[in-house]
Amino acid sequence: MIELIKSRLNLKADSSSYDEYKKCIGDLAKNEAVRSMENFIQHNNITCLEHSVYVSYKSYLICRFLGLDYCSAARGALLHDLFLYDWHTTKSSNGLHGFTHPHTALENANKFFDLNDLEKDIIVKHMWPLTVKLPKYKESFVVVFVDKYCASMEIIKLGSKYNIYRLMGKVL
Repeated sequence: MIELIKSRLNLKADSSSYDEYKKCIGDLAKNEAVRSMENFIQHNNITCLEHSVYVSYKSYLICRFLGLDYCSAARGALLHDLFLYDWHTTKSSNGLHGFTHPHTALENANKFFDLNDLEKDIIVKHMWPLTVKLPKYKESFVVVFVDKYCASMEIIKLGSKYNIYRLMGKVL
């Protein structure tokens, strides 16, 4: 899993930020439920896992730069879309995917991991303002905006696999 993340993000193996990031999300990356996100398309040809890694690493970098809890931000962001179904074909009886999947993701994440309050807030509020309740933490706001940025890049096809990882290679 770590090799997948490293190859997708075009990171250098000796990068200290990558090593630190890997320590933050290492246990999550080994989990089968997290790995199964590779089986679901998120936007265009980007899988849910690729999207979540993209959001997670960018959130980690921003929170680290800002002196925030970058480890919890990386973890919450990696799990923010752990809803584990194809939202293009599966319709929830509880409402539209955009409104309901944060709660499904949090429920799934709680099954597999012991989450802190910040990680929970990131997962359940990442769709703000659709989720109505305001994020409680600065890190949650970072993830909200990074998620929207990454999704926008993927949707307008600047986020094709080739372009995302080429751009990330320049940034990293």
